[in-house]
Amino acid sequence: MRSAIVGCGGIGNVHAYNINNMQDHKLVAFADIDLEKAKKFVKDYGDSESKAYSSLEEMLENEKIDVLHICTPHYLHVPMAIQAANRDINVFMEKPLAISEDQVHKLREVNKKVQIGVCFQNRYNKSVQYIRNLLQNGKAGIILGARAILTWNREEKYYTQSGWRGSLKTEGGGLLINQAIHTLDLLIYFLGKPKAVEGTIINHHLKGIIDVEDTAEAYIQFNEVTASFYATNAFCTNSPVLLELVCENMIVKMEDTEITITYPDNTIERLSFKQEQLVGKNYWGNGHFACISHYYDCLQNNKHFPIDIEEAFKALQLLLGIYESSENKKLVKLVK
Repeated sequence: MRSAIVGCGGIGNVHAYNINNMQDHKLVAFADIDLEKAKKFVKDYGDSESKAYSSLEEMLENEKIDVLHICTPHYLHVPMAIQAANRDINVFMEKPLAISEDQVHKLREVNKKVQIGVCFQNRYNKSVQYIRNLLQNGKAGIILGARAILTWNREEKYYTQSGWRGSLKTEGGGLLINQAIHTLDLLIYFLGKPKAVEGTIINHHLKGIIDVEDTAEAYIQFNEVTASFYATNAFCTNSPVLLELVCENMIVKMEDTEITITYPDNTIERLSFKQEQLVGKNYWGNGHFACISHYYDCLQNNKHFPIDIEEAFKALQLLLGIYESSENKKLVKLVK
């Protein structure tokens, strides 16, 4: 398949590296508003026939592409996906799916012949898959409750050097939509679609620098289960995300690649899932290759990629619900 990347930054490197490590796929073009970045991607990931462009429009006009990887700022995800889909080009985009429900509505109206996939790579981490199997095969028993805690660090430079982060207009939010969305997605992956949420957001340590939140908490209602959620970018370092499921037959605690299982008789089992060599930052997770490979496998075998518009919308709807709840100081029911 012939693939292209728009957005030649850090996460674009991860996509390019993994595509180049898959068989029967070729990166034919790269686009970025900074043409020099696109040219560097040609040098690092392309071949003598690969081209660099300074705009997506120019690239789409001049290249025959099967898959477009969107690795751009959040507000551009949907407009770019629509441009590609209207040309019968499949789309694999970075999270978030969109920055508003209105954008999601527009995306739902695009060409149904193409597959739009979203990169929730942490679902493919080995530790996550182990827990998923425990839940599906019944060994863990019924989930009684859950909690998730994210304590990371993002300082002023992270926002001021980007040109788009820290702005509600271009990022769509802060901590929730950029970092904690992966943790919210894992809660959904384990517990199912949330029904309601009550939460609050606040900016603690970057007042006057960003107009979005750096800290959030929420009480999330699923069917018969609730989850407590806390996340902040105001910590001193990037600690492993903690996710704990209290189940009928065990308590399962995951911290990145480490899992601790506590049984009713208080015996403890510890499991470690060795981290493969990563391209990019450790806190991005190690599931990019598996996620991207799965997407291409679905395309080649005419299967449906499971993390589609509707699946990715669940995490977006949840975090938008937290924003709404914080603003209106009330419980928000989550309906499709």
